Amino acid sequence: MRVLMIDGHPDAGRLSQTLLESYAAGLGADCVITTIAVRDLEFADAKWGFARPQPWERDLVRVAEALAACDHLVIAFPMWWGAEPAILKAFIDRLLMPGFAFNQHKDDPWWDGHLKGRSADLIVTMDTPRLFLKLAYGNAIWRRWKGQVLGYCGIRPVRFFPLGPVRQGGVERNLAKWRRTLVAAAGSAASLTRGSKTDIADAYIHKIAGETNRE
Repeated sequence: MRVLMIDGHPDAGRLSQTLLESYAAGLGADCVITTIAVRDLEFADAKWGFARPQPWERDLVRVAEALAACDHLVIAFPMWWGAEPAILKAFIDRLLMPGFAFNQHKDDPWWDGHLKGRSADLIVTMDTPRLFLKLAYGNAIWRRWKGQVLGYCGIRPVRFFPLGPVRQGGVERNLAKWRRTLVAAAGSAASLTRGSKTDIADAYIHKIAGETNRE
């Protein structure tokens, strides 16, 4: 199983990185792991909408290749103001482009996700108590990522691991338990039911990579 792990924290050495390392420790020896920190990538923010394509930088081509090749995606980030950090939002705005991640139909309101055949785990750290996140906010961040981001592109199932509160000694009290949870999740990732992949994403990367190399 090929696993792509993405650290969405703007800073190095934070809890997101620690939790991804714990997750990696639970993966089988036969797994091929690629780890990418969004903070280390060089790419410009989206300048306009999908109607005017913005060429991928070489780092985004590299990430797209890893995403297309993977069977399982793991993303870790802190929840700030009910969402992911701005750098991670900018990353998905640029990466999950029409033609690569999805295509909308011309004659109806529906679409096709091109990243089928892949599953995902979201590791989200927060100061919000888990029960309050569920009861007061309806796990909105998970529902959005599951249905409107990853699921929209065909990635499923998407599992959610909300870890918090982090403040007031929460990490010190709970880190060992969180590590065990993620090790167990990693151990079960290979058994998740995925659909079949298509070659649409690969074809798009091949086209874009050729254009990037000519620049």
